Amino acid sequence: MPIASNDRPFASDDDPRRTGAAGAGSAAAARGTGSAEQAADGAARIAERVQAVPGSGIRRFFDIIASMDHVISLGVGEPDFVTPWPISEAAIRAIEQGHTHYTSNLGLLELREAIATDVERRYGVEWDPREELLITTGVSEGLDLAARAIIDPGDEVIVADPSYAAHAPAIVLAGGVPVSIKTDAAHNFALDPAAVEAAVTPNTRALLIAYPSNPTGAVLERPTLEALADIARRHDLLVISDEIYDRLVYGGAEHTPIASLPGMKDRTITLGGFSKSHAMTGWRVGWAAAPPDLFGGMLKIHQYAMMSAPTVAQYAALEAVRAGEEYVVSMREEYDRRRQLMWRGFNDLGLACAEPRGAFYAFPSVAQTGYDDETFAEELLLREQVAVVPGSAFGQAGAGHVRACYATSYEDIEEALRRIRRFLHHAPMAK
Repeated sequence: MPIASNDRPFASDDDPRRTGAAGAGSAAAARGTGSAEQAADGAARIAERVQAVPGSGIRRFFDIIASMDHVISLGVGEPDFVTPWPISEAAIRAIEQGHTHYTSNLGLLELREAIATDVERRYGVEWDPREELLITTGVSEGLDLAARAIIDPGDEVIVADPSYAAHAPAIVLAGGVPVSIKTDAAHNFALDPAAVEAAVTPNTRALLIAYPSNPTGAVLERPTLEALADIARRHDLLVISDEIYDRLVYGGAEHTPIASLPGMKDRTITLGGFSKSHAMTGWRVGWAAAPPDLFGGMLKIHQYAMMSAPTVAQYAALEAVRAGEEYVVSMREEYDRRRQLMWRGFNDLGLACAEPRGAFYAFPSVAQTGYDDETFAEELLLREQVAVVPGSAFGQAGAGHVRACYATSYEDIEEALRRIRRFLHHAPMAK
């Protein structure tokens, strides 16, 4: 299985969520010295905000995987299902009919209308498909557009820790300063509204939320979401809400878009797509919805940076909206079966794991093994050929945990748990 594109930008120990503006300052200092060594490595030719973003902290794990046989990967954040055939067939028809040119910058009107109808039916949020809804090249582009459209240099954006590894870099690359709010297993990795309130300063521009969560599998309960919305209204904050996993919730959990709460639609940029729910990671098509003024700023950047999302992929997405529901339900049921196996399996092994109620990740603690999370992941891979992701790749609060993805077969998860059990017998705390 190929490494998913959404797993490229892992954070490392000098994560900008922890360095904040200091990363940019260090880059400026380095540029000012003009030393031969810095000239040699080219650092002075790279923009400060780019220098402030660390490279992948775990790429070496995937380099090792590529050279090994019989690896069970619990690290890749994408479905193991193939895109349902009717969706692919719609793309083939689009090619046969010659739909291989640019669409409108906004994307296919039929697709925008279908998404708007689906979101209104599902969540009660009304977006104007002509003036508030944009088709993007995956949610990754939507995140970049949202950040660049609203952030001025020095603006602070509050984000959960741990969180998806691209969130803080997107803020930094837009000139902003990520302000991390620690979450923990004891509180199911939910953002604490009191901690968010305490972090607000005159420089706070926005709150970035992403639930269901990658990497923790957490889902925000409605009362927590309402408290966060109240903070946003009182402090006049914008909200970027990454909801790519909205269709993947389990165990009676419900997803509530923050834009559906009173007074929030006009201050929220909502990001969604098809990669996770419809097994369409490689198609690179998502959407962004925002009030007209924010939408206009995002569209301006999109026009120059991207022109339009891939046309054939848009026709596939249109079929996904119109006729993909049965596949979403079927895949979600299978994910739930795997979720219960993995979550309960980790706890049975003594690796304390909060119940993941959304997305397709578990986030067990490995602190009790005697290994730190990076060593645990490396040793598990080398000794037992099971790949997981160190939790510290997603922020300082992820240290001592690993992310395990259950978007792989039930049988592979069973075998992975057997290998982990064997591995734990040789862990430092077992000796």
